[in-house]
Amino acid sequence: MMSTDKKRKVIVLLSGGMDSAVALYQGVKSYEVIAALSADYGSKHNHKELPMAAKQAARLGVRHEVASLTFMNELFASDLLQSGGKIPDGHYAEESMKQTVVPFRNGILLSVAAGFAESVGASGVVIAAHAGDHAIYPDCRESFMAPMSEAIRQGTYAHVEVIRPFILMTKTEIAACGAELGVDFSATWSCYKGGEIHCGTCGTCVERIEAFRESGVNDPTEYAN
Repeated sequence: MMSTDKKRKVIVLLSGGMDSAVALYQGVKSYEVIAALSADYGSKHNHKELPMAAKQAARLGVRHEVASLTFMNELFASDLLQSGGKIPDGHYAEESMKQTVVPFRNGILLSVAAGFAESVGASGVVIAAHAGDHAIYPDCRESFMAPMSEAIRQGTYAHVEVIRPFILMTKTEIAACGAELGVDFSATWSCYKGGEIHCGTCGTCVERIEAFRESGVNDPTEYAN
């Protein structure tokens, strides 16, 4: 979990998913959050996530900005992107889910966030990467996060730090933490397919369902399956 330093100014990377929403609430409790930053990078579910991010930021009275990174959809290969193929069904940890990896996404998001943080007077960037992501996302692992944080610290006058409170936590633990903080999970989006409602069968939906069930937290989500 985060340490508490209300004098420290930070920004929070806020996708609109349940993990980043919990990170935002925890951030507000622990620091002075001066902004939340989302990214429009051309994913199939960006249009569902971004309104959720805006709702969460507005509820806490936090400035919300969206960085346009649509070049990723044009240049990168990933089934998560609008330019990619079909989103696979199955558990998040399955080999097939590697099709949804957007190459170096967190590296890019953290770089943009670091520049934004220094520009608005913040010395920290909060990211909600967690232990459940490690199986398929190399840029969610501590072996990446630690040197990336050091590179950002060395490359900014403000010595911006990448704060990663959930890096050793499971999504189940994050759901429990969010419930304690009063997070409105109905205003979060996980499904990679980006349909009218959560599909219930893609990896992120399966992981969401498991997190609520295993934590004992009420799941407010409507699923197609």
